[in-house]
Amino acid sequence: MGWDWRAWRERLLHLWRGSLRVRTIVLTVVLSALAVSVIGVLISSSVRTNLFDSRRDQVLAESGRAADQAQRMFTNAAELGDGADAQATADSALDAVQRSTTASYLALLRTARQDSPVLVENRASFVDFTDRFVSDELRDTVLEGAGATVAWQPVAIGREAGAVPGITTGASIDTVVSGSYELYLVYDLSDVQQTLDFVQGILVAAGIALVGLFAGVAYLVVRLVVGPVRVAADVSEKLAAGDLEERLPVKGEDELATLARSFNRMADSLQSQIRQLADLSRVQQRFVSDVSHELRTPLTTIRLAGDVLYDQRADFPPTTARTAELLHTQVERFEAMLADLLEMSRYDAGAVELETDPTNLVRLVEESISAVEPLALERGSEIRLVAPGGYFEADVDTRRIRRILQNLLGNAIDHGEAKPIVVYVDSDEHAVAIAVRDYGVGMKPEHVERVFDRFWRADPSRQRTTGGTGLGLAISLEDAAAHGGELAVWSELGEGTCFRLTLPRRRGDELTGVSPLGLPPDPEVTA
Repeated sequence: MGWDWRAWRERLLHLWRGSLRVRTIVLTVVLSALAVSVIGVLISSSVRTNLFDSRRDQVLAESGRAADQAQRMFTNAAELGDGADAQATADSALDAVQRSTTASYLALLRTARQDSPVLVENRASFVDFTDRFVSDELRDTVLEGAGATVAWQPVAIGREAGAVPGITTGASIDTVVSGSYELYLVYDLSDVQQTLDFVQGILVAAGIALVGLFAGVAYLVVRLVVGPVRVAADVSEKLAAGDLEERLPVKGEDELATLARSFNRMADSLQSQIRQLADLSRVQQRFVSDVSHELRTPLTTIRLAGDVLYDQRADFPPTTARTAELLHTQVERFEAMLADLLEMSRYDAGAVELETDPTNLVRLVEESISAVEPLALERGSEIRLVAPGGYFEADVDTRRIRRILQNLLGNAIDHGEAKPIVVYVDSDEHAVAIAVRDYGVGMKPEHVERVFDRFWRADPSRQRTTGGTGLGLAISLEDAAAHGGELAVWSELGEGTCFRLTLPRRRGDELTGVSPLGLPPDPEVTA
């Protein structure tokens, strides 16, 4: 089984984005580690430089004394006339240098290109001494100094455990009888390296301990700060869910305690206002419901009397007959308004229950079209149905869906400007959609945003054929929401309007993905 890097990456990103505590601790550790690393490197570099410079100065001073000692021995031997035994003098000088210095290796090499006789042979600690410890640059520096200074260069000394640092010093020696020679001493600096390694180890350990301390301090600080914030977030979620009695615990007198007290006062104020609004809403709902019920009794009496007058209008003078017709029409509109008000009060009170059955929506749409088709033909609009076929059956409350269709078709007839009206029906495995498209006047963008408001009309002066109470679209929106669906609108001036109803195929399911119909639908796709 392979390592799922993508899943781990998503988990880490989720943890990083979702936890203030993790972000704070990680940033503290990273930044403190970076700062400790920079400081450690600077200290280590400074210590290394100081140790090396100190040891180098010591080595150069020691090498200079050794070179002076050897030079005096050669000079004294020449003054005593002991030049015939120059080799013995050289050996004695090297032995004296070996005893008086801490050099690990040494060499006495004849300077090239000399005419003086060779009375002293080259001597070195091992055969490849010059290849390992003496560079051409060092020899040139020694020759240029001509005994005035001690030249040096860093080298690596091979050991069984690995290479260790060292310094090679060089000075020019005048043997008097055998010409110029170069004295090279190689010093082992492993003791300096050990001291530096020890200091660096201490710095690393101290840095790790310091970063760990920073992480611990950050954790404690974040816990002290983020803990109350998390509690506040949990309480806020409960308040948002409707548990208005939740409050933050108040401890101490610090800033967090002040925040908790302020939060609690805000929650008390919100709770009071929400209760007042809820009480006002209940009073309003009760008022609408009671008024609607109380008006039904006198309205029934008026309706009966109006029907009698309407049935006998042929016997009345023209003016009285017209009055009877107007009375009949307005009483019917009043009844429709009362019915809509009662329906809205049920939705506001949350007392609506659906009676769903598996329904073929194409047939339901055909029935709704047949009911309004005479009115549409009277207004000069032809209603066409486009249903390409598929899964059209869905669990819906037939009465409420028919009411939605009547409202949408009535609006299309009123605003269709005697142009064709197209009803689209399409579905997929999870949802079914119905769209009513007219090609009339259309609406402005600001009107589209308010089209589902109660008692709102884009043009109040416009004559309506279907009568309308101003609650039709608001009730349709509630009917769609009760099914777990959505009612959307598209409109442009001069292009017309399209309402699209999308419903889940099974009761209780939630809409997921894209609606089976576009908004507005593409005629080429759905035709």
